[in-house]
Amino acid sequence: MTHSTTRKILMSRRTLIKAAAASGATGLVPGLQSAVYAQGSDKPEKEEVRIGFIPLTDCASVVMASVLGFDKKYGVKIIPTKEASWAGVRDKLVNGELDMAHVLYGLVYGVHLGVGGPKKDMAVLMTLNNNGQAITLSKKLADKGAVDAASLAKLMSTDKREYTFAQTFPTGTHAMWLYYWLASVGVNPMKDAKVITVPPPQMVANMRVGNMDGYCVGEPWGHRAIADGIGITAVTTQDIWKDHPEKVLGTTGEFVKKYPNTARAVMMAILEAGRWIDAGLQNKNKMAETVADKSYVNTSVDVINQRILGRYQNGLGKTWDDPNYMKFFNDGAVNFPYLSDGMWFLTQHKRWGLLKEHPDYLAVAKQVNQIDLYKQAAGALKVSVPASPMRSSKLIDGVVWDGKEPAKYADGFKVKV
Repeated sequence: MTHSTTRKILMSRRTLIKAAAASGATGLVPGLQSAVYAQGSDKPEKEEVRIGFIPLTDCASVVMASVLGFDKKYGVKIIPTKEASWAGVRDKLVNGELDMAHVLYGLVYGVHLGVGGPKKDMAVLMTLNNNGQAITLSKKLADKGAVDAASLAKLMSTDKREYTFAQTFPTGTHAMWLYYWLASVGVNPMKDAKVITVPPPQMVANMRVGNMDGYCVGEPWGHRAIADGIGITAVTTQDIWKDHPEKVLGTTGEFVKKYPNTARAVMMAILEAGRWIDAGLQNKNKMAETVADKSYVNTSVDVINQRILGRYQNGLGKTWDDPNYMKFFNDGAVNFPYLSDGMWFLTQHKRWGLLKEHPDYLAVAKQVNQIDLYKQAAGALKVSVPASPMRSSKLIDGVVWDGKEPAKYADGFKVKV
């Protein structure tokens, strides 16, 4: 390397350091200032943002955006607010006590259509994570041979009684993963089983006292059942739908209209946090140490850090490395709010009778998912976005979902209400 080249690199580093220092001092970001927005100033209209979260590993990008100071970089202050249940998150979003939330995709759509609580115009700003949930069966059920969907269906048909399964919110992701998995082997969750709603942090305790035979929830509560010796992992949700959308950054339509710059600034902070988490082993371990704290998930670090590294065990001696573990950024592939993702939840809400009639699937998704705002935030950070707001995926039963003909797709399932 020549002296001239070395000097240029040093100058470049000094320039970056000065720019970073200036950013920290003013709360402004060079990339943000140069971005072209529709009108007016880029300055966040509301600088303090209360973001609700449930104690789950996938709250991590919201928490780390605050802990690492990415929020301040974009001129906002994220105040993570720990909540006890999804119903509580819903109510506080609707009444404005929370500005935004780490929230279930299907909860946002359920509220928007008035089938998951009081009807309110809602918004999905971005997807927070892909994958990383699991369906747990009790150890007692496993001892009788029920260790996956097929063996569970066989046991339910031969050892007849009322089987109880838990999800976390009636229109939410965990309910839809559980229903889809059961139906893939011919078990109708509406007719052949009893389904109850239990807040995520209470799942393990409820299984321990025998209140349910199985449950679907986000980590670390799947792995925790194995660590406690009371349950086994029957399937991961990435095996139901590889790279499925999971939690989103949700808010109300009213908030987006009133505070678009704030919404964009928060999205940028969380995009950076997700990129930081996915950047390497050291960052993932640091994240696990942070969110394990009683202020957030309140569990031991070792319950969290194995599955975020893709190191799985099922509680019966089987171990495997899963490349489709929970991801927060994945070079931006995680975060785009695909219209087809939102529409999928509507098709399942119709399938299971939560919606009585077919909605205008595409129109609803366009109302809820803030594609333009996301593109602005991603563009300012030079995060790539897909060419189409639709994507195609094959789920566990072999059926392909691509966002086309949603009514036909919803009506096409053999097992439904």
